[in-house]
Amino acid sequence: MQFSIKSLSFAALLGAAALSVPAVAGTPEPVEPPADALLTEDVAGKVIVGWIEKGLILPEQTAVKVKVDSGALTSSMHAVNLERFKRDGKRWVRYDVEVKDADTGETVTLKFERPVFRQITVRGAGGEDYRPVVKMRMCIGNRIYEEQFSLRDRSDMTYPVLLGRRTIEHIGLIDVSSTFLLPLECPEQASEEERQRQQQLREDASLVDDSQVDAPAVEEEDDEQEGGE
Repeated sequence: MQFSIKSLSFAALLGAAALSVPAVAGTPEPVEPPADALLTEDVAGKVIVGWIEKGLILPEQTAVKVKVDSGALTSSMHAVNLERFKRDGKRWVRYDVEVKDADTGETVTLKFERPVFRQITVRGAGGEDYRPVVKMRMCIGNRIYEEQFSLRDRSDMTYPVLLGRRTIEHIGLIDVSSTFLLPLECPEQASEEERQRQQQLREDASLVDDSQVDAPAVEEEDDEQEGGE
């Protein structure tokens, strides 16, 4: 009797499974993607960069290697000899950017002065680091981007410039398997226009955007660890 009950139960299960097959094998109803979904036709119109590219820090003409890293929020630039000062009541910072020319391999020192846009506090393995953030223009491929860069000594890093998510959002997509996808073809007038713009900022304090300089420092995670690639 016990055996027949088990057999009946097994047969009942087989029957139920057979009845459910048409429902499983049927064509599902089409589902509309979310409004913010990235579709293949959208990807075709995006600029695609490798995880390492060449860039020009305007107005200079020295090509530098740039790391594109979505793990960081704010872009970062190597800066030493950093000196804070005020110009016409506005907070500025002057600093040197020591880089290796990506074309010649020679080490050069680029000198900059920029208004401080805001401040960030970065937490890492070595503790907290208080960094100024400035706006700088950089040419990648044949396009110019004005982005926020936190200034720090990156001499322990392989690349002097790191582009974080704030910047990547403006550029496009990353091909993490490739490098140097974009030939550096910066518009000829870009450097001179940037020199003129910086001169205007120095002469007219009303042009300086310091709307966030007095806001509390935003806390961010460290973009890279020491010795990072």
